[in-house]
Amino acid sequence: MSMTTAGGELAVCREVSVVHGSGETRVVALREVDLRLRAGERVGLWGRSGSGKTTLLHVLGGLVTPTGGEVTWRGERLSSLDAAARGRTRSRGIAYVFQGANLLPTFTAYENVAFAAHVSGSAESAGELLELVGLAAKLDALPAELSGGEAQRVALARALAQRPSMLLCDEPTGHLDSDTGTRVLDLIDALQRRFGFAQITATHDPDVAARFERVIALHDGSIGGEERFT
Repeated sequence: MSMTTAGGELAVCREVSVVHGSGETRVVALREVDLRLRAGERVGLWGRSGSGKTTLLHVLGGLVTPTGGEVTWRGERLSSLDAAARGRTRSRGIAYVFQGANLLPTFTAYENVAFAAHVSGSAESAGELLELVGLAAKLDALPAELSGGEAQRVALARALAQRPSMLLCDEPTGHLDSDTGTRVLDLIDALQRRFGFAQITATHDPDVAARFERVIALHDGSIGGEERFT
């Protein structure tokens, strides 16, 4: 299994803004954000709650259409595509890991991963992927029978089943204790080194941000530059 992508730009945001509501209920989630992400790089996206991190991840993944500006994925303008076309674009290389594992509750670990592979048109083996994340003994376990760390490892295997060129992680350790969270982050890093996908991790935790050489800081929907946490 190889997911390595040749160098070059994967995703680009140009003056991207996202506004929700109008009048007194108007909320600006992103303000004219410019961002370039290259194949294979690891980037931390740091900011406090409400700073726009999740919205930016959703924009990068084609889940949210910008109110202004444009987003391109491998040179293709996402904002000009309809919802079905954006879905096809995501299936060609973008996967998510959320704060909660968000597994299908009536599917076993194996079935959760196999379903993701089927939907994305991938031929990846669910069993091999679960073995890769250390869960070969949990193939038949339902999500309710898994610990938080185990469930998040299933979510990682599910993301790998989509053969991503870019993995978007939204507070992936937010529901875990610090030791379990560190092990999950170590696993994500090991998988990134092995397969070479770009990794974008949103976090409010300076200790998590410190794992990345490039950290983009978000403040009230605007990029405030690049931070260093040392």
